[in-house]
Amino acid sequence: MSINTVDENIRPDFDKELVAIADYVVDYQIDSQEALETARHCLMDSLGCALLALRYPECTKHLGPIVNGTIVPNGARVPGTQFVLDPVKAAFDIGTLIRWLDFNDTWLAAEWGHPSDNLGAILALADYISRQRVAIGQTAITMRDVLEYMIKAYEIQGVLALENSFNRVGLDHVVLVKVSSTAVATHMLGGDKEAIINALSHAWVDGQSLRTYRHAPNTGSRKSWAAGDASSRGVRLAMIALKGEMGLPSVLSAKKWGFYDVCFKGQHFRFQRPYGSYVMEQILFKISFPAEFHAQTAVECAIQLHPQIKDRLDQIEKITLTTQEPAIRIISKTGPLYNPADRDHCLQYMVAAGLIFGALTAEHYEDDVAADPRVDALRKKMVVIEDKRYSQEYHDPGKRSIANAIQIHFTDGSSSEKIAVEYPIGHRRRRAEGIPVLEDKFKDALVTRFPRRQAAEIMALCLDQQSLEQMTVNQFMEMFVI
Repeated sequence: MSINTVDENIRPDFDKELVAIADYVVDYQIDSQEALETARHCLMDSLGCALLALRYPECTKHLGPIVNGTIVPNGARVPGTQFVLDPVKAAFDIGTLIRWLDFNDTWLAAEWGHPSDNLGAILALADYISRQRVAIGQTAITMRDVLEYMIKAYEIQGVLALENSFNRVGLDHVVLVKVSSTAVATHMLGGDKEAIINALSHAWVDGQSLRTYRHAPNTGSRKSWAAGDASSRGVRLAMIALKGEMGLPSVLSAKKWGFYDVCFKGQHFRFQRPYGSYVMEQILFKISFPAEFHAQTAVECAIQLHPQIKDRLDQIEKITLTTQEPAIRIISKTGPLYNPADRDHCLQYMVAAGLIFGALTAEHYEDDVAADPRVDALRKKMVVIEDKRYSQEYHDPGKRSIANAIQIHFTDGSSSEKIAVEYPIGHRRRRAEGIPVLEDKFKDALVTRFPRRQAAEIMALCLDQQSLEQMTVNQFMEMFVI
């Protein structure tokens, strides 16, 4: 038997998956009014999450220039602060603020994630480009452009996630943030299809983040800045590509050395649909609770049960949690919980808080609340089971439910009714109910950081689709400077 001792050094065409993304970013025209209006709500919601995160020193310690005292003429602003940074660090800061409280929008499929994580790159780069242009008498980017880039970034991340599970091979979903941010950032900087493809090849060849920091026993705060890191990397790779850096044609498909063989067990990506505006139209909002999304409906159930059981906590014998398989795989855990990031990724903790307090806020993950002995007492009484229908309908493109149910069993042999919620308030099926709550969430977040008059001006603008779309990005970001 002869052994091949040489590699055939013939460069192939670029992987078709990269070409499809570049074609979409450059050629696709956004004509869905629903997508544009939803993008506006995503923008409001994301910035509201960012402002709320500014109250937490563990978050704000990550903000600001890498080297203190660095001055960037006409740099990018970070909302709610006075920082003016280079666009790579600004993307990190904005992305970190948006993601910190686990309260921003969500996408659930074979892979999950948070498409608004891409706003770190989009807002930072749009502000930087606009200010640079204005300084030399050119036209700034408009907020309509920002909304369109949001739709495209959401679509790239979400369509890749529909059929391809990165978590099952141990990779974190922020790889999709990096890829999406790289694609739109390169185009924002003036890159053509070739530049976008080159940049994307470098996003895929990067070493990808492991999910270690999202799972027991290592769950920690890196999961709150990982998306900002990925988004900022997208900006950096775009800038490298715009300098003419060569791409890697078979970065995905190369035998032995490509992403598919090295990181994806030899499997190629599968696609359920072409790129369009589907993901933005279907996006899931975290409106009521800063909680990992697979638990949103479970918390709704717990809060519904709170009035019935709040005076009978010591009489509870067992709590049955019925859920979908992804929730069991990601957030069902027992044992000690060591920090807020650990607690907001524990189904049992979130349900216990809802049952005890009738609410779930970011403060409920802090050490003083976690020290309440009732929390761990209830966690120990919980039994988690899968409902196969819940799991099936989670993946059904026509439903995409995120169902949970709770039933309380008491020591006297009686039980509560089984409370089930299949679609959270942030689901597309509950838009009419959810949007007013989302707007209130944004309004409340604004007054935590800005004087009431400034907050009211921002709110009025963001409620007006036409006025928002016509505003330049530099003017918009100026409204968020304290």
